[in-house]
Amino acid sequence: MDALAKLPAYEFYKSTGIEWLSEIPNEWNVEKAKWLFLRAERPVIKDDGIVTCFRDGQVTLRSNRRTDGFTNAIKEHGYQGIRKGDLVIHAMDAFAGAIGVSDSDGKSTPVYAACVPRIPNLVNPSFYAYYMRDLALSGFIVSLAKGIRERSTDFRFNDFAKLPLPLPSLEIQTKIVSFLDKKTTQIDEAITIKEKQIALLKERKQIIIQKAVTQGLDPNVAMKDSGVDWVGQIPEHWEVKKLKFFCKFNGGGTPSKDNLKFWENGNIPWVSPKDMKSDKINKTQDYITQLAVKNSATNYVSPNSLLIVVRSGILQRKIPVAINDVTVTLNQDMKALSLHKNVMSSEYLKYFIEGNNDSLLVEWTKEGATVESIEHEFIANGQIPIPPLEEQEKLVEYLNKLDESMLYTIENQIVQIEKLKEYKTTLINSAVTGKIKVA
Repeated sequence: MDALAKLPAYEFYKSTGIEWLSEIPNEWNVEKAKWLFLRAERPVIKDDGIVTCFRDGQVTLRSNRRTDGFTNAIKEHGYQGIRKGDLVIHAMDAFAGAIGVSDSDGKSTPVYAACVPRIPNLVNPSFYAYYMRDLALSGFIVSLAKGIRERSTDFRFNDFAKLPLPLPSLEIQTKIVSFLDKKTTQIDEAITIKEKQIALLKERKQIIIQKAVTQGLDPNVAMKDSGVDWVGQIPEHWEVKKLKFFCKFNGGGTPSKDNLKFWENGNIPWVSPKDMKSDKINKTQDYITQLAVKNSATNYVSPNSLLIVVRSGILQRKIPVAINDVTVTLNQDMKALSLHKNVMSSEYLKYFIEGNNDSLLVEWTKEGATVESIEHEFIANGQIPIPPLEEQEKLVEYLNKLDESMLYTIENQIVQIEKLKEYKTTLINSAVTGKIKVA
């Protein structure tokens, strides 16, 4: 923000009478979009690839970015030609930032508006891509669309055509685009570096945890073969047991959503995968009544149990685990592991799962299943190395300190990323509305 404050402003400004653009530099004008852009309606050319307008503002051939996750039309009814340099507006996703300049020739669904300059040498489409994305991400397009069509976020070409837009000279537009291209690239690169640093920190944390829960903290201790391929060697004085011999399992269920008596004024925490965002669970998004527990498959789970997400779709190649501080109930995608306290602590098993997540995911999931899920039989028969309880306590204490230190570092990086994103947003807004003079 300090860097932004050092940029000069224009010498004189004038009022526009527009609520969201109260003033502009004296030498700028205001014009409705319909006098600056036309909607191009081109036929599709044979062998054109599909162009996609993404929410991050990139408009490119689908094949340039990714091909999965899209629904392909059996018949490309109403498809239109898109050309490099078109300002493209995604009617259904414009509110989320799906507005940009195409970098490719291709074809697109008719839900896109391909906008081209009405008059040569008057507008730079990239300038208006920046401006319109700024309006979108500030929430303006949502408010406008809802005012036009209740319960809809559609933003069509006719809506765009009515908007008054700032109109600096083409030279100034181009200089602003050049400035923002350079600055936003630098900001994005800085964000990417910090995201990679976070990923490396998380990877390093998992490696440290994995080593601690399979080899202990004493580098000089005598070792033996664990008998478990993916575990390898463990300290000689540790045991290996199947989880079912020192653990009680508790499943969950979903009370009928149609019976309000199961949900209204409920005070019993009901844990579902959406609650598994931290290591400790003491409150949930949903609560149920005692009547719901009595009339459904869910059961009470005592505090200090290990909660685990067992159904995938939600797994995303990770086994989420947490410990409940209070009595809870579970939904059907969850399982609770109550450990024999004289054998293993819940906190130690939590770290064991976190440190060996990848291996356990392979061991505990059913190969070839259409819906990936953690199988009870595989968990129950899973071989777990067991240090003496006193050693478990020391390992947990060591890993708690590691967790705290890593969390602080990661959160600091996240704060810096958010500040960079905020700076980028403010910089774009300031440039395209004339609050700062970039040339």
